[in-house]
Amino acid sequence: MVSADYIVGLSDGEGCFYINLRPPGRYRPEWRVEPHFYLKMRSDELPLLNEVRDSLGYGRVYRQKEKRINHSECYRLSVSNPNDIREKLIPFFHKHHLKSQKKRNFELFCRIVEMTNCQQRVPIEKVEAIRQLKAEMNHGARPVRESRSPGGNTTYTKDCNPPVRSSKLVAAEAPPSAEPR
Repeated sequence: MVSADYIVGLSDGEGCFYINLRPPGRYRPEWRVEPHFYLKMRSDELPLLNEVRDSLGYGRVYRQKEKRINHSECYRLSVSNPNDIREKLIPFFHKHHLKSQKKRNFELFCRIVEMTNCQQRVPIEKVEAIRQLKAEMNHGARPVRESRSPGGNTTYTKDCNPPVRSSKLVAAEAPPSAEPR
C-alpha cells in the first residue's frame, strides 16, 4: 500500500483531470460530459501503478497503446465511473491537497462535475459554460489540439474549444506533419 501523500505527489506530476465533452451523435441526441482522471506511467512502473489502484480501491489499469516512435510503452490508471469520481476521487483530493497546477485543474474539474451532478447527459444550456471551464483546464498540455466537429471534419485550434465549425487547416497553427482530412 502506498500513502495518500505519495498518490497526491504522483498525481501532481503525472496525473490528469480531464473532461470529455461529446456533441450529439446519430444515435445520441444530447450532449454528454464524461469526467476522467488518469495517472500515466511507464511500463516498468506497472507494479507501482497497480499498488496505487489497490490503495485507492477503485479505478482500472490498462496498457496505453503508443504509436509515437520516441515514446515507450505506458500504462494508465483510469477513473471514469461517475460514482467513483463523485463519491471517492473528489473527496480524496479535497482531503489530500494537490500542490501543483493540477490543483487549479482539479477545482475546474469539480465545478464541471457539480454542474452536471455527475450525469453524463447535459442540457444544451449548460454546454457553453462547461466548454468555457474545460478550456481553462490543462493549459500548456498541447498548443494545438485536433478535434472533430459534429460533422466529422478535423480541425486544429489553439483555443481548445471543440467543436470548431471550420474544416480548414490553418497552416501557421498546425503541426508540421498534420494535413486536413
